[in-house]
Amino acid sequence: MSDTVIAVEGLSKRYRIGHRAERERYVALRDVVMRGARNLVRRSGDMLHGRQIVEGDDIEDFWALRDVSFNVRRGEVIGIIGRNGAGKSTLLKILSRITEPTEGRARLRGRVASLLEVGTGFHPELTGRENIYLNGAVLGMSRADINRRFDEIVAFADVDDYLDTPVKRYSSGMHVRLAFAVAAHLEPEILVVDEVLAVGDAEFQKKCIGRMDAAAKDGRTVLLVSHDMRRIAALCGRGILLQAGRVVRDGDMNEVIDTYLARRTVSATADLSRRRDLTGSGDARFRSVTLLRNGRPATVFEAGDAMTVRFEIEVTRPMRGALMSSSISTADGVLVCDCMNNEAGFVWNAERGAITLAVTIDRLNLCPGAYTVGLWIGDRNTRRVDYARDAIGFTVVAEGGIAPDRRHGALVYQQARWAVDGGAAQTEASALAAQSGA
Repeated sequence: MSDTVIAVEGLSKRYRIGHRAERERYVALRDVVMRGARNLVRRSGDMLHGRQIVEGDDIEDFWALRDVSFNVRRGEVIGIIGRNGAGKSTLLKILSRITEPTEGRARLRGRVASLLEVGTGFHPELTGRENIYLNGAVLGMSRADINRRFDEIVAFADVDDYLDTPVKRYSSGMHVRLAFAVAAHLEPEILVVDEVLAVGDAEFQKKCIGRMDAAAKDGRTVLLVSHDMRRIAALCGRGILLQAGRVVRDGDMNEVIDTYLARRTVSATADLSRRRDLTGSGDARFRSVTLLRNGRPATVFEAGDAMTVRFEIEVTRPMRGALMSSSISTADGVLVCDCMNNEAGFVWNAERGAITLAVTIDRLNLCPGAYTVGLWIGDRNTRRVDYARDAIGFTVVAEGGIAPDRRHGALVYQQARWAVDGGAAQTEASALAAQSGA
């Protein structure tokens, strides 16, 4: 079709990843020599054949994308959603020509401006002013074109006082503001934006949404990845849902979001050992998580219930004063609460080996709806050791088991007593009796 600006056909991307075998307490010298020789032979073969050189005792092929196909028309604003590790960022990197696909192809018509992570495309030693011209030149803009839009870019990014400062001294928020301002104001035909907008403040996010909306009305194409379902639903008319590297739904944005939420885990126990998206130093890893109601595994809780999050950790390097967090977020990514062990006075010195821990919330004061639990562990310097976002999901219903219905977007459930000022509080039964004249 003449108005098709992106055509993706059978796109696949394979990565080779290495796994370290569990180290025995005692290892014979011959085993060390044999292992080193085997790894040397494998690395030499990879080098000769131009393959990625991967460290590890066992090598595995991991398909980040598998046979992805879709077309995008000029002026469409498309939201790409899915769990962490679904392949969203890999897809955007291929479309932005940062990485090449293993199979298939992607054809794009027009200039592409990408904002995939903080500082993408910036030279850290150059100033903000110099990087604006550098990015413009990369996009094929003339110096006259950049000069014409320069003041607007600076005003949007709100970095006037730091324009002649090397960007390596910018905060992450300043990086994002300037990067988005350049990408959006140099008028590319295709704008590709990853989750980086989550770094900016609320006012800047509102400006970005307005800019992307204006770009779409001008006939430009926008591809947006976000975990914020509210924002992506308001901005995008069409959505693509990725799961395990494949497209499982492509259509109306609201219907795609419904499919995504319906596919979230419904088991009271989640195996985290196979998750590929866990991040951190790896000195400890989450292995599993279970939700408990009244001591029994559960995924449905009534508002006001107690909930216990029980999780298993495998510690490979001892840590003194380890920090842990169990957080709750809405299904569309809004953080509701974050329970830290140190704030509760619980001190844990992590020793090597597997251990099961539990955190209990005495009253789950949440309005009915779908929620997720996130798990985080760090050392006493707050360095991330492991992080499992959306580790497991659960549903809150109103007291009595009424079906979920989050009223007016509220998050907090709070019992309250009503009364005529100066009078005694009435129960529902006595109020009905009074109305009936009883």
